[in-house]
Amino acid sequence: MPARRGRPRRAPSRGSAGEGRAEAAWREFAASFARAGMVPPGGAGLAAVEAAEGAAVLLLGPQQALTFSGKCRLTCLYGAVRVLGFAVGPHQPPLPLLSPPTHCALSLEALPAARASHADPRQLRTAARSALRAHRVRRQARVKVMARFSPECAVVLLEHLDTAVTRFLLSLPPLCRLFEPQVSRAPTPRRPDGRRAQREDEPDVTAEAAVLAAVGIVPCSPERGLLLSDSTLRALQELVRVCCVEDEGVPVIMVCGPKSIGKSTFNRYLINLLLNHLPSVEYMECDIGQTEFTPPGCVSLSNVTEPFLGPPFTHQRTPRKMVYYGQTSCEQDTERYIDVVKYVFSSYRKEVPLVINTMGWVKGEGLLLLTDMIRLLSPTHVVQMDVYDWKAMAPLTPENVHLAPGLYTKGKQQAKGKRMDLSAAESWKCSEGEEDASAPEYKLLYVHPEFPRAGAAGEARVHSSILRDMSILGYLGQLQPPDVASVLPLHSLVPYQVPFSAVALRVIHTDVAPTNIMYAVNASWVGLCRIPDEIRCQTAGPVLLTQTPICDCLGFGIVRGVDMEKHLYHILTPVPPENLRTVNCLLLGNIAIPNCIFVSQEGIEGEIPYVTSDYNYSILGSGKLRKKKHFKKREHTFQCDYT
Repeated sequence: MPARRGRPRRAPSRGSAGEGRAEAAWREFAASFARAGMVPPGGAGLAAVEAAEGAAVLLLGPQQALTFSGKCRLTCLYGAVRVLGFAVGPHQPPLPLLSPPTHCALSLEALPAARASHADPRQLRTAARSALRAHRVRRQARVKVMARFSPECAVVLLEHLDTAVTRFLLSLPPLCRLFEPQVSRAPTPRRPDGRRAQREDEPDVTAEAAVLAAVGIVPCSPERGLLLSDSTLRALQELVRVCCVEDEGVPVIMVCGPKSIGKSTFNRYLINLLLNHLPSVEYMECDIGQTEFTPPGCVSLSNVTEPFLGPPFTHQRTPRKMVYYGQTSCEQDTERYIDVVKYVFSSYRKEVPLVINTMGWVKGEGLLLLTDMIRLLSPTHVVQMDVYDWKAMAPLTPENVHLAPGLYTKGKQQAKGKRMDLSAAESWKCSEGEEDASAPEYKLLYVHPEFPRAGAAGEARVHSSILRDMSILGYLGQLQPPDVASVLPLHSLVPYQVPFSAVALRVIHTDVAPTNIMYAVNASWVGLCRIPDEIRCQTAGPVLLTQTPICDCLGFGIVRGVDMEKHLYHILTPVPPENLRTVNCLLLGNIAIPNCIFVSQEGIEGEIPYVTSDYNYSILGSGKLRKKKHFKKREHTFQCDYT
């Protein structure tokens, strides 16, 4: 969400309640925000020194910033830096930073040194020098850093980052250059003397840039980073204040807006800010198309205790509560979506602040559904994101929500929308025969992002379907052993054997004839779920459910084979065995395994299993894989075969 540059920032106002440590922390935070966006361009005057092989020491002057693409591990040695809202000091463990070109670039911003004004400069130099020695920085590098050291600066150690997940992602041909900066195709500018000039989006080729490149990052223009608009700053200030001031209760923050407006980025920044002051924050994901911590198609509730400094495919984790909805859009079954949201929300204990992410479907029935969700979840604050020059959605003021009908609830003195044919309908606040007596009580905060593609879904950096595939690939990366340097192809991993009689089976998104059910399940992405009912099987065949249950999902797996003779599913999953023991249901949704899993695995010679270039219409359960227009590659077809 880049901000409009060149305008002075408005000084934040003080809160009125809850004096004490929390209020003091808020005032300190608000003061630092007044300086946000005023840092010099990244790369100007940087001091980067090679500390060891694959490591560099970076010295940032007061309020100086480095915007970069790539990946590295960050350790703060002296002072403090801020990354995507999270303040990193010397007391914190190393943090992974992942800044691929698919998302806005990360920035390291030096924070003002609070102790430099009243501490002995010699003691501060001694502390910085000791930190360099403790992390085994070469003597020559220590001398160079200390020669430019000042008590107001920040000193950080950047190291090469190599994890099992990143190795797996980079091993796939479509993603082999995932963390490399994108090169602009604009014409190469020329100087008056005819020599080649450097483009603005091209990183500086300096000694410092060479040192950083050895670590795995490349400096880039600050315009590629996250620049906050004035309205974004004001909303963040207010939300951090109410979360830090205990007298105002536990906030429930719902973030709304159209597609590609920056909701997910806003949520990351907000949660990272809150983690500077709070031990944990709850996060509820209601956007089943672009999920944060899980593969697509899920509604989940996560307890966040650590900052997340990268896009979703780099921090896949198991939520505290998760339901597999099975589709990336709820337009075909909004009733089940509402039931799923309510089931997940029931696990929220109202002990820590909750941030709720919503879908970008805000027109027509989508807006009516959003109105229902506001009434159901009762937020204390609603963040409405939109752009200045056009309005994608009506103002979500408490008065408008009070009067407007929802998809399943009614507004004051207005007819109800669709009749809700659900068992859970009785517990809704607006039941069949009564009016909504009072307007909802929440504070509405307007946010107007000002980056160039704000709200233009068709002009996003990467298509949403590609990002969904990358989340699945990031999840599958957890299958890689952490202590093995090389990448193991998925077909070389030993799957679990699951008897037909141990799990019930359900296809969520469509009706499949029982005779074709195994064709649909084989080589498919499935949710590993737990239903309260006991599985009883009187025959050797699979156990089929007639309705889709709303139940806990413990993780996901690939059905990589079906043994019809031994009545076994062969399932590949990173879910630990102690959790798998409670799985008794497999849910198959409309989420496909990324094509590169079939066609790009190393070590396969000859015909690729499940894939053929000859489309055979006579095979039941076969279907054509969608061709990704963003990846130029051969079109393949997909068919299941038990032999």
